[in-house]
Amino acid sequence: MNRSQSTTAWLLAVTFLALVVARTADARDPYEAARNNLVDTAIVANGVKDPRVIKSVRDTQRHEFVSASQRPQAYYDMALPIGEDQTISSPFIVAYMTESLEPKPTDKVLEIGTGSGYQAAILSPLVKDVYSIEIKEVLGRKAARTLQRLGYENVHTKVGDGYLGWPQYAPFDKIIVTCSPENVPQPLIDQLREGGKMVIPVGERYQQTLVLFTKKDGKLEADPLRPTLFVPMTGEAEDRREVKPDPANPRLENGDFEEPLAENSTVPGWYYQRQLELVEDSASPSGSHCLKLSNSDPGRVALALQGLALDGRQVHKLSIKGWVKTDGVGFGADRTLAPMLVISYYDEQRRELGRSAVGPFIGTQDWHEVDKTVSVPPTTREALFRISTFGAVGTMYVDKVSIETVR
Repeated sequence: MNRSQSTTAWLLAVTFLALVVARTADARDPYEAARNNLVDTAIVANGVKDPRVIKSVRDTQRHEFVSASQRPQAYYDMALPIGEDQTISSPFIVAYMTESLEPKPTDKVLEIGTGSGYQAAILSPLVKDVYSIEIKEVLGRKAARTLQRLGYENVHTKVGDGYLGWPQYAPFDKIIVTCSPENVPQPLIDQLREGGKMVIPVGERYQQTLVLFTKKDGKLEADPLRPTLFVPMTGEAEDRREVKPDPANPRLENGDFEEPLAENSTVPGWYYQRQLELVEDSASPSGSHCLKLSNSDPGRVALALQGLALDGRQVHKLSIKGWVKTDGVGFGADRTLAPMLVISYYDEQRRELGRSAVGPFIGTQDWHEVDKTVSVPPTTREALFRISTFGAVGTMYVDKVSIETVR
């Protein structure tokens, strides 16, 4: 074999070895590329900055915390059903809540709502110990097995009512609550150490605010973070709830966008707000303000979302109305999605039953009214209403959006 042949053989061997290594890595973690893309596009791009939190999300295998049927969606920035009418929160919300707590390696953290165990897994490498409580026994036992199998030795779990906390290990440096009570449970206030932080979604069932509390002189000082939507805290917290939704008369809050911005510069009534702003427009159909959603990066989503109680046994049809204006709107990266108004239906286990859409809205158009009557699946128990560009580029303006029961 001459030198040229030897060099060629060596290059082929190196190339073959590289391919074997790459395929071995894929076999070991076939979701790594999707997880890295999620971190870059949904976590970092939307404002999470703490490098320790970012690394934890990048290293934590979310697909291990959902069912096999949900794994293809594990690395989308979305909540997913995990059974027992509960969900695993979207990765951005998990990262955002974790960052808000400013986790330290010496922290002892109480988590209310173990769910699948994903939030506890994110916290595990960032703190000393995590004590996590789940009221649903099936979920609590399953999460404990998953966390043990994956080697999260500093996560301690139990089945119980999170409203009561875990006094045996109090006080806690941090408390994170992944379900929503109407008000902060007093036992959790008592079990938070002086100077400690608690992040918790509080409020009405479908109108919640994620709040960061700091305990000073025995009382909580509130720092509202953003509108959000979590599953309700069940047990005693739900028994104490005073304001309950009416699933026979669903309504959108602040559909004309005339309420002033909240202290944290978010649009009231709407959550998971991405790439949007409240703007003045003298020509807007209702009042002087409207919602502007704009995107210049194909595939990235501009979004406003709202949840509502909806009982398909009582409501068979809905009327979706709104006013829309577009400026230079094109299709998304895959050429199939474009700006729309969409309502998604969910059953009592929070499994998606289907969607109804108004749109798409393409090109450049002045204000025009849209109106569509849609059928509600009989097994619907709640719904999500989205105003979104769905990854398309351009700008969409929306005003006077409403849904009404068709009798």
